[in-house]
Amino acid sequence: MREGAVVRAVTDARFDLAAGECLALVGESGCGKSVLASALLGLLPGNAEATGSALIGDGTDLLTAGEDTLARTVRGRRVGLVPQSPAAHLTPVRTVRSHLAETLREVARVPKAELRDAVGAAAARTAFPADHLDRYPHELSGGLAQRAATALALVGDAPLLLADEPTTGLDRDLVDRTVDELRRHTGDHRALLLITHDLSAAARIADRVAVMYAGRIVEIADAPAFFGTPGPRHPYARGLLNALPERDFVPIPGMPPELSALPDGCAFAARCTRATDICETLPVLKDVACHHPLVAREAAVASEVPGA
Repeated sequence: MREGAVVRAVTDARFDLAAGECLALVGESGCGKSVLASALLGLLPGNAEATGSALIGDGTDLLTAGEDTLARTVRGRRVGLVPQSPAAHLTPVRTVRSHLAETLREVARVPKAELRDAVGAAAARTAFPADHLDRYPHELSGGLAQRAATALALVGDAPLLLADEPTTGLDRDLVDRTVDELRRHTGDHRALLLITHDLSAAARIADRVAVMYAGRIVEIADAPAFFGTPGPRHPYARGLLNALPERDFVPIPGMPPELSALPDGCAFAARCTRATDICETLPVLKDVACHHPLVAREAAVASEVPGA
């Protein structure tokens, strides 16, 4: 990257999320999913800038709220986070038990006499082993650190939960158990933004799916239609599904563009067999941001034909 280059990691990301709903934000690594989560919680690096608005509950704008508001009333209380890199979010000189006990005491207001049992129950929700509770973060495997971070996010009981790659380092059984617990936690009164490249996990619990490519959301669809019939309408989204081993196992040709050198038009055009001259202009998102979206019948047939 050239010195002084501006990287537009996320552009025009627009979506809503209701209580009781799980929205899965999916896409290839590096497309901007985790940057979006960091922006919502004010965790971007100092040289980053976020514009626009992100309103929660009482109308608080997460993008303009000051650090004092975010630290005291938002993070962990109104918006919980399962971080992508849990080891970096755990205090290295404190045990897992200490982390959970503090959150239960300060955020969930659990009485001191009930803390020990509450810590055990919180760990059990994410299958964190009780005999590891007195270990420090550096003594945990990546999967155990992930489970500890998920347990911390759940005990906060925040109305909105951001789960950023919450299944990293977990085997398939634990992946299913973790996302099922996140879904149960959401219930009717909380919202879940699941950021993941694990499409199987998204299909298991999501109500809607938002597909991100090169920093932009290119399709938003109901999960049953996206993963079933008629399937995705954006060529990139269809390619994601076709690349799964349980489907066609056909990779998308080419590579995503550098975020510091995005084209003026459709960022996927160079990899797309449907691209024409009109793709040199930027498509607008109306459920799908594409000049040549798959129509319902095409999408259904494409999902049935190997290599389509």
